[in-house]
Amino acid sequence: MSPTRSATSAPSRPPRLERLVRVGETHVGRGVFARRRLEADIVLGEIHGETLNDHPEDSSYVMELPSCKLLEPTPPLRFLNHSCDPNCEIFYWEAETGTVQEDRLWLQTIRPIEPGDELLIDYCWPADAAIPCRCGASGCRGWICDPAELHLVDAQTDS
Repeated sequence: MSPTRSATSAPSRPPRLERLVRVGETHVGRGVFARRRLEADIVLGEIHGETLNDHPEDSSYVMELPSCKLLEPTPPLRFLNHSCDPNCEIFYWEAETGTVQEDRLWLQTIRPIEPGDELLIDYCWPADAAIPCRCGASGCRGWICDPAELHLVDAQTDS
């Protein structure tokens, strides 16, 4: 997963995440669900985790940071699932601490979400990492990949 946009100023302090979301079962494993109604454009929280230099052997949760490092997220946001019609997005904020550049990822709603709805993001994977999509959205692309690279996946599968 890669962040979809960047912010130039630090997000305001979001409400405590555990009051807003819960982890539950889905048709593809675990997912993150809204505990209450969430308005559009709300920063739900920062995605915390361990920063890595290399891809771990057994993780399907790793997120790419703008600095080319990786983030192995911690629960609950490690369980964000993909949808071709997402209701949330990840954005990054670059903070400079002395001489160290720090990448920070945040989750934000992009439209209103009702209690019990699953929070979903578009993974936008590159075509060479695409896998078949099972999101079930009416406009599903058929593949978990960046929409701009879908033609590359289709070309590979036609060969």
